[in-house]
Amino acid sequence: MAKSAEVKLAIFGRAGVGKSGGFCSHLHKVAPALVVRFLTKRFIWEYDPTLESTYRHQANIDDEVVTMEILDTAGQEDTIQREGHMRWGEGFVLVYDITDRGSFEEVLPLKNILDEVKKPKNVTLILVGNKADLDHSRQVSTEEGEKLATELACAFYECSACTGEGNITEIFYELCREVRRRRMVQGKTRRRSSTTHVKQAINKMLTKISS
Repeated sequence: MAKSAEVKLAIFGRAGVGKSGGFCSHLHKVAPALVVRFLTKRFIWEYDPTLESTYRHQANIDDEVVTMEILDTAGQEDTIQREGHMRWGEGFVLVYDITDRGSFEEVLPLKNILDEVKKPKNVTLILVGNKADLDHSRQVSTEEGEKLATELACAFYECSACTGEGNITEIFYELCREVRRRRMVQGKTRRRSSTTHVKQAINKMLTKISS
């Protein structure tokens, strides 16, 4: 049996979000609820938002078995921990709460840190606005989310970890696809570079021999 492809995904989002009213107003943290909804198709009402968790999940994506290792960061890491998580990950989900403008405003600074940690590589990420079920308490419009995603050159989704609204599974599948596409491009680039170096070395040897 062929070995499955492995993809490392890290989820980043603000650790604490303010109560905003509505059925799921006591959702403490947007990121873990999203991961749990994806993995179990359920919403977990009570969990510790300060705990960092790693999950392994296998899925068939485009007729190929892919093993996802998903790191749900606690959102309260110090700088060294956060940068370590960023170096570990290959694909990133940046999550904000549509009822909490502060969580939205943290996305761009977080992306800038990611760029710095991962350079010279391009960062593979998806932007997600969670709590789409609390539209009556919305502080961040869909258009603002779309605009930011355009600036970040990434896909954008709105969803609800509470109700399952929005295609949460597709968020993780699409990120896996993008990580694997990037890997293929980088692999081709490395092979071309290696071939060029070999050609240069042979040319140098021939030049020395002829002289």
